Order: sequence, then structure tokens, then C-alpha cells
Amino acid sequence: MREDETLCLDSLERLIEWHIASGTEGLVSVGTTGECSTLALDEHVKVIEHTVRIAAGRLPVIGGTGANATAEGVELTKRVADVGVDGCMQVCPYYNRPPQEGLYRHFLKIAEAVPRLPQILYNVPGRTGVDLLPETVARLAQVDNIVGLKEAVADTERMDALFAACSEAISGGFAILSGDDFSMHELMIRGGSGCISVSANVAPAQVRTICDLASSGQSDEAVRAANERLMPLHRVLFEVASPIPCKWALHLMDLIPPGIRLPLVPLPDADADLAAKLGAVINDLEKSP
Repeated sequence: MREDETLCLDSLERLIEWHIASGTEGLVSVGTTGECSTLALDEHVKVIEHTVRIAAGRLPVIGGTGANATAEGVELTKRVADVGVDGCMQVCPYYNRPPQEGLYRHFLKIAEAVPRLPQILYNVPGRTGVDLLPETVARLAQVDNIVGLKEAVADTERMDALFAACSEAISGGFAILSGDDFSMHELMIRGGSGCISVSANVAPAQVRTICDLASSGQSDEAVRAANERLMPLHRVLFEVASPIPCKWALHLMDLIPPGIRLPLVPLPDADADLAAKLGAVINDLEKSP
């Protein structure tokens, strides 16, 4: 985003090329960190289409098409399917806080409207005000084109319940992905397929290492230690509303302009002390092997 709050597609291209060079295995375009909540519908499609074009099949692109109105989610998912994404990610409807049956019908309707497109559910109750429970995930996992879940609940007992409820679906290829950077190691050592991470926007190679350690069967201690090394970054990226610190970090790394769209503001305007702290964390990160 430019300082005048217009889209900067040139920097998006630079960012994508950097991720590919850094070993990123897939991109989510217009997720939470991509300011999905402040982009107009046409802007969603434009950014996702540009991401698909630049990626050019070198890694999969997942379009963020979640909405708190089911009809809008259907419309956006249909439009994004037409630009060639490999899948979409559907956040739980926010603010209106539907019950479990409403969540089930919401996701089912979108999946049935675009049956050719694989869909990943996204549960982040800290943002949406609603929690997609394990038994509802298990029901939705029976839908052919609902292929995974991004889970941002950090509680390990909840992780165990989720894996137990979805065991049959997981054996058939359903993917559980971490959506919480602080606990990503705990989910992956329990059999998670990877993560969709905020910190990976800033440190993709280091997050890739955590995923590789977990997927290759390394010890739980090795996976935990790898994530522990990133805790200073995780903490600073969430001290004020995400994605404010993440966007500023990428600006400090000369990857994107300093802009962010209102009601969010650049990090120095939100917390000048945190901006200085983030700069120090980035410097340490760039010095590390």
C-alpha cells in the first residue's frame, strides 16, 4: 500500500519474487495480513489476479475470499476462481457471530457454489468473535472440495480434540494448518501439515525450517527450539494490531512502501517505541544464519 492508500502492485511483485527465492511453499493473497478487511471487492480480485500472474505456477496461490455475508462470499469466490487461483481461504463470518449450524451452512454453500475450487476454512475466534468447533470442522471435512483448516486457537488440548475429531478426514488428506505463530510447533508436532503465518511474511526461510523439521520427523525438541528462536519476532509483530507491525517490518526491509489503509496507521504513528524495537529485531534477524 502506498502512503496515499492506493495499491502498489509493483511492490507486490517484488515481494512475491522474494518469497519464491526464500523457499516459501505457497502464498495466501488478501488474507488478514494483506489487509483484506479494508479492500473493496474489485481490489480483492485485482490483487489476487496479479498474484496469480506473477507466481506463474511456481507455487500455489490461495485467495482470501471470506466474508460475513454468505452471498458476498459466494460472489467473491466465484470471481477469484475465474482468475486461476489454486484454492481459496474462508474465514469464519465475523461480527454477526453465527451458531455452529450457521457456520456449517455458510461454508457448505460457498463450497457447493464453486465445486471445482479447493477451500481452506479459517478459524480465528480472537478476531471474528466466533469459534468453529472441532465437530463442525469434522462435518465440513466431508465436503469434497473443503480440503483443510487454518486453526488459530493455541490451546494444546483443543488441538488434540481437533485431531481426534478429524482423524478420518486427515487420513484421507484433509490438512490442519497452524494459524498461530506462537504455537505453530505444537500443532505441527501433533501432525499438522504446516502453517499460514504472519511471521513468515518477514522470515519465510526460518518458518520454512520449522515446517521442514516437523514434516521430516525431527524431534519435538528440535521443532520447539526452532520456533523459540523466532519468538522475539512473533512477539513484536503482535504487540499492536496485526498487520501494522508486519507491514512496517517489510517496509524496513525495502520490500514495500510504508502505507497502510485506515483505520490502521503506520507503526511509528501507532507506537513509536515499538517501531524502534521492531527495527532492532529485524536487524538481529538479518544477521542470523
